[in-house]
Amino acid sequence: MTSSIEIAWVISFVVALLTTSLIHPVVVYVARKKRVYDNPNERKLQRNPVPLLGGVAVFIGMLAGLVTAHFLVGVGEYVPEFIAMVIMLAVGTTDDVKGLSPYLRFVVEIAVVVLLMFMTGRSLNDFHGLWGVGEISSYISVPLTIFAVVGIINAINLIDGVDGLSSGFCIMASLLFGALFYTVGDNSMMAVALVSVGALLPFFFHNVFGKSSKMFIGDGGTLMMGVIIASYVAHAISAGGKCEALDERGFGVIPFTLAVLAVPVFDTLRVMTARIMRHTSPFYPDKTHLHHLFIELGYSHAGVTVSVLSLNGLVVVAWWLSYYLGASIDVQLYVVLAFSLLITFVFYKFMRGQIARRTVIYRAMNKMGEATRIERRGIWLSMQHLVDWEFTKEQK
Repeated sequence: MTSSIEIAWVISFVVALLTTSLIHPVVVYVARKKRVYDNPNERKLQRNPVPLLGGVAVFIGMLAGLVTAHFLVGVGEYVPEFIAMVIMLAVGTTDDVKGLSPYLRFVVEIAVVVLLMFMTGRSLNDFHGLWGVGEISSYISVPLTIFAVVGIINAINLIDGVDGLSSGFCIMASLLFGALFYTVGDNSMMAVALVSVGALLPFFFHNVFGKSSKMFIGDGGTLMMGVIIASYVAHAISAGGKCEALDERGFGVIPFTLAVLAVPVFDTLRVMTARIMRHTSPFYPDKTHLHHLFIELGYSHAGVTVSVLSLNGLVVVAWWLSYYLGASIDVQLYVVLAFSLLITFVFYKFMRGQIARRTVIYRAMNKMGEATRIERRGIWLSMQHLVDWEFTKEQK
């Protein structure tokens, strides 16, 4: 039997989806009028300028969905997260429009994390039995939370390299964490997860299939979603949270969160480490991310997105199998670490060698990549017409 709160979730999801769908063309128009574009250069992958305020459209959709959820069932315990979203959206959008120092952004991110810990009382202060450790002191948990959450925010920001990748990942992560919150009865965070999916879906389709309606989510959107996903992690791990009920079942909360965030987190660690070893700034942009590797192998943007999300899904499946087969929490973590490092470090290094030597494996991967380069016809063209319909008159 469907409960009233489940009906409220569905309504909030639909409201977020419809709001983003309706506001998207308006935001595209504003971005064009104000000439807020992501312009192509030697580091960018697009050939033409693309409007850059997608995060604003997603935010408005999320706002409408969360307000709806609050008025329907009063699951409004997310005011701190909302404040953090607004701050990060403002900082990221300012960076999109005018450009900000990466160090200033870094300082703001730390301040936002501290503010969130102060307002929510939540931090990464419980190991949930991992290595036999339970709740830890604030002297350890506070710096650990700052380091981890700032890292997650930047990892989500750095995965935004090809069409559909960042929004597709955030949709996947929200669905997985939403399932976790549904299992433990965390209604507020379940609402946030569903509303996030509803607000992101229309943007995802415009970003992947759109031509005249295409818009990038921008730093405003990725930093905002980074805060949301970091909030998922904090709610899951923090002592006293509802996920504590899973400890007795042998469910590794920390291995689960690492599995969901595998590609962004471990790929960012690899890239940052390599930059530091080259004696360059860890914030210096380059083309050494996992998605750049697939582009070099000849994959289309859609092919890259599907491939990277599939690899991340593989880590989640590996974690789930270890849990299902009765592995301890420690072993679950080692499985996640092994698969994450295999995908982001070993596979990347191996394929770099194959590309350099133009081996049989490289040629096979290149052919697979070429197969993903679908012309805009058939179903793809139909999807383009569907998402671009509001711009048809403008084109004529």
